[in-house]
Order: sequence, then structure tokens, then C-alpha cells
Amino acid sequence: MTRTALYPGTFDPLTNGHLDIIGRAVKLVDHLIIGVAINAAKQPLFSLEERVEMLQSQVADIAGNTIVEVRPFEGLLMHFAEQVGAQSIVRGLRAVSDFEYEFQMVAMNQQLNDDIETVFLMADPRHQAISSRLVKEIASLGGEISAFVPPVIERRLKERLA
Repeated sequence: MTRTALYPGTFDPLTNGHLDIIGRAVKLVDHLIIGVAINAAKQPLFSLEERVEMLQSQVADIAGNTIVEVRPFEGLLMHFAEQVGAQSIVRGLRAVSDFEYEFQMVAMNQQLNDDIETVFLMADPRHQAISSRLVKEIASLGGEISAFVPPVIERRLKERLA
């Protein structure tokens, strides 16, 4: 049986923290689906198509023997997980505050489908402070973001905010 996991997020923008979680998740599964969420409430800086393309360009080198697929989705995460045949959902944790939110999400998701497990991967200490929101804020104020995102993402972010 193929082990399929789903790693969901808005990825606006993709960060080194996201890539760290993806790089470790591919070691655990045969098929990793990266679900790029359509969430208008978050008012993304990049379009859905741009976020999907940025992810596709960055994950090819870290996939190893795992099939990695980047797919947009809208709606309930558990419905998408069922649709793609995921047995697990991968989530990255940076701090205790992340755990509190994720703990609530797991409890609700288990009520919706207790056959799909949630797996938490702790962020590498070098990436624990990184969040897409903070990267965008630092970049918008002219700060240095090269330690937080791949070079191509840094370039695109600076172009977008210029």
C-alpha cells in the first residue's frame, strides 16, 4: 500500500521552514501531496497559480524517491484529504502557540474522519521563528529576508513589494 500524506498550507510565500518540513516529510511517505489552500480571508500577496508554481519549482530537488505533487484546494481540509486518498496530514510546529492551535484542529478533524492521522514535525531550530506573515512584513519594510526564503522567492517577493 502506498503511504500518502497531505501537507496543507497557504505558502504565501514559501519559506525555508516549509521546505524543511517538506524535506523531512518525503522521508516518511511514498506520495506527498502539497495542498495549496485558497483562503481569501488571508488576502494572499501571491496568486494561487504563483504559489503553486513557486512550490513546484522548489520541491523537485528535495523529493528523493517520493512522488511529490502540488495541488490547489478550497474548502474543508478533511474533504480534500479524503479526495486525494491521504492517510495522514503533515503539519509543522514552531512553538507552543502553534501546538495549541493545531491541537484544536486535530480534535475537530478526528471528529470528521478518524481514519486520517495528523503527524507533527518540529521545525528545525534554524527555522522556528520563520512565518510567511513575518517574512512579508520584514520584506515590505526593506529588511533582509535571504535567511528565511530561497533566493528565487526572495527576488519575487521584492519585485511584488516594489
